[in-house]
Amino acid sequence: MSTLDVAWLLADPGSEAARAQVRVRLDGGRVASIEPLGAPGGGAVSPGAGAPDGGTASTSPRRLLLPALANAHDHARTFRSASIGAYGQPLETWLPYLGLLPGADPYLCAATSFARSARRGVASLMVHYTRVQGGMPYVEEARAVARAARDVGLRIGFAVAIRDRNGIAYGDDASVLPALRPGIRDAVSRRLGVPPSAVADHLARVDEVAQMVADEGFGEHVTVQYGPTAVQWCTTPLLEAVARASADTGRPVHMHLLETRYQREWADRELPGGIVRHLDEIGLLGPRLTLAHCTWARPDELALIAERGATIAVNTSSNLALKSGIAPVAEMLRQGCRVAMGLDGLGFDEDDDALREMRLAYSLHRGWGFETEMSAAQLWSFAARHGRRSVSGVDGGGLIAPGEPADLLVLDHEALDDDSLFPDIDPLHLLLARGNAGHVDRLLVGGRTVVRSGQVVTVDEPALRAELLAQVRARLAADAQAGGWRDTLSALAEDLGPFYRRGGHPGCC
Repeated sequence: MSTLDVAWLLADPGSEAARAQVRVRLDGGRVASIEPLGAPGGGAVSPGAGAPDGGTASTSPRRLLLPALANAHDHARTFRSASIGAYGQPLETWLPYLGLLPGADPYLCAATSFARSARRGVASLMVHYTRVQGGMPYVEEARAVARAARDVGLRIGFAVAIRDRNGIAYGDDASVLPALRPGIRDAVSRRLGVPPSAVADHLARVDEVAQMVADEGFGEHVTVQYGPTAVQWCTTPLLEAVARASADTGRPVHMHLLETRYQREWADRELPGGIVRHLDEIGLLGPRLTLAHCTWARPDELALIAERGATIAVNTSSNLALKSGIAPVAEMLRQGCRVAMGLDGLGFDEDDDALREMRLAYSLHRGWGFETEMSAAQLWSFAARHGRRSVSGVDGGGLIAPGEPADLLVLDHEALDDDSLFPDIDPLHLLLARGNAGHVDRLLVGGRTVVRSGQVVTVDEPALRAELLAQVRARLAADAQAGGWRDTLSALAEDLGPFYRRGGHPGCC
């Protein structure tokens, strides 16, 4: 058994008042008890709080304990958009840039991404794994990602990305290629890759990854999921097969939906009965499903999502970075949707700062003037509870109480309240006003310390990052065509812009 002595406890932020001077006992990876420390009553916010973890107010910094955060939608990418020249691109022309970098060691890629997330306060992370490094069987790459999750100490959902159509844009490739100038058309054609796998092969790959996770004991850290990329990238037979397989196995499903206005236009053209209704009719829309984005979803669609019990992962900074729009979170909450926070690898400063992401989303969606659209309690469900469900497929956690998982985030309250004037300022208010990754002192996942003094202690993150950078830089230097492909991507963006603006993106289901 171990203990955490803290000046402040936010056990259930927004729903329960902060408690001062608290000792939290941990046992077997769970919270065993919560007791007053050093002051009778423990209780709610009170003057004079500020004694440190197990010490005195005059000799040690104060600590603030709260539930660890969850990232309900991500892809575990190490390299950031601005570093590969993709800044300012809408999603439709940003996506091709993901193929710019050469393949690299998947363990290094995943471990550095996971370590960065941990330093930012995330214990549970959804990985929609679209980045295939190449050079090894898929299950071996998945094994490397699972090993990285175990070594860093996070819990991840691993959704095996699945798609079988529309390689360039929202329409079959033959219909899109004429929109490109001849030189770009030829270069893109050569890069389209191998034909899509058969439906049965996609499902078999998920089974193979799940079997590997079970056989090698990664189950504590990895939940395998089906990851159809989106309706515009998956044929109806493939989505129907995923729905049946999910029902048979109980595995969760994670997919994108209505991220951009162009996807909205495509859906309205190709599925006049409604894209959400389409998912419902084929059996996908239900409690096992997480839908990333829903930025352009309509009230009637949100009502159906809520009725069926699916989760929506909202990616505020990503949608801003890719010029996709601002999700209708207030309407989602009015309709009763379960809404979770995703970072999508594109946090506001490209740094995976989950605390800042939480605050940004709250600032946009809490309401204007005297109106409240998103309460602090709803915010915490968004930032910590519902995302855990997307990652693991089960409810539970996201608060600190006896019997709950010991996924805990400790902040440096001395730094958070570095201009302290009054002893009774609610620490939740300080957190929502200014909290960021720089205040993270410690992260525990299942009672295990992953971050201490703001640094990952389970792996040597600087060494892993240096090795990965050296590897990728060497491969780029050896690739004489890398610079030319960047120029091609820029030209492709120029050609696809008019294609989407004039309402192109034909297709068929």
